[in-house]
Amino acid sequence: MTAHPSPTTALPTDGSAARPFHRLRPRRSCLAVPGSNPRFLEKAQGLPADQVFLDLEDACAPLAKPEARHTVVKFLNEGDWTGKTRVVRVNDWTTEWTYRDVVTVVEGAGPNLDCIMLPKVQDAQQVVALDLLLTQIEKTMGFEVGRIGIEAQIENARGLNNVNGIAQASPRVETIIFGPADFMASINMKSLVVGEQPPGYPADAYHYILMKILMAARANDLQAIDGPYLQIRNVDGYREVAQRAAALGFDGKWVLHPGQVEASNEIFSPSQEDYDHAELILDAYDYYTSEAGGRKGSAMLGDEMIDEASRKMALVVSGKGRAAGMRRTSKFEIPEA
Repeated sequence: MTAHPSPTTALPTDGSAARPFHRLRPRRSCLAVPGSNPRFLEKAQGLPADQVFLDLEDACAPLAKPEARHTVVKFLNEGDWTGKTRVVRVNDWTTEWTYRDVVTVVEGAGPNLDCIMLPKVQDAQQVVALDLLLTQIEKTMGFEVGRIGIEAQIENARGLNNVNGIAQASPRVETIIFGPADFMASINMKSLVVGEQPPGYPADAYHYILMKILMAARANDLQAIDGPYLQIRNVDGYREVAQRAAALGFDGKWVLHPGQVEASNEIFSPSQEDYDHAELILDAYDYYTSEAGGRKGSAMLGDEMIDEASRKMALVVSGKGRAAGMRRTSKFEIPEA
């Protein structure tokens, strides 16, 4: 069968036509690790999270931030992060730490860094500013321009209102992330349990927020990531919240504790049955639309009619399965004449 399309790529920010950069990475589980805690940074390397982000923002006390930058650089350069997307969350642009966070980390460990996560993004210009700073550092240091991606975190009402512009602000942008704790505070939501429904509201209080983030992400070929669930020992609660985001179409969720990693990887991966079925649809559609298969626009796969819309839905499921490293347990058999 013919090869299926690879994930979308983006071009470097300097406007050149140099090689494209892979932007859609596995992010089923995005593990937060305090950048100031060497023990946690060591342990994170052995956990099966798709992404690890070394945090210089909320997980670091103000007095610990300057030293944490150098700790992060050391662990990026010397640690074994094989198979993981390596991200550093810097402080937001309203603080005095952002510029030095980016310069220290990227100059010190740029070749061993995949993305910078920018928290509390409120408008597109904040993403543009980070893009420009990254480009200046890359050119100064002789790094490949445009390779380092940006993850934009939406944490207040202004950021949500501007999320479409944020998603379009730079070719470096890879993900839009929901930051529920700060968001809940910013809109005066009456709950102290991050990710749980506020008392007195009979529906899903997060549905509009999540859908708006998801639409902005999908309209720009980006990934959408749900934020943390702070009751770290309540895995059942984590599963319930994660399943909500996965059902909408989100690509992954933050994990704050090793016990959440397995649940997140499972929830944001297709079942083996769904993955096999998606691959069968793709192979069958390839065959039936070919000359040998009769150049049909639609055909039957068992008792199911498949067409171009079926192919598009199957591509989503197969893409998630392949990103998760799943292997097929069935194959398409060309029907006998």
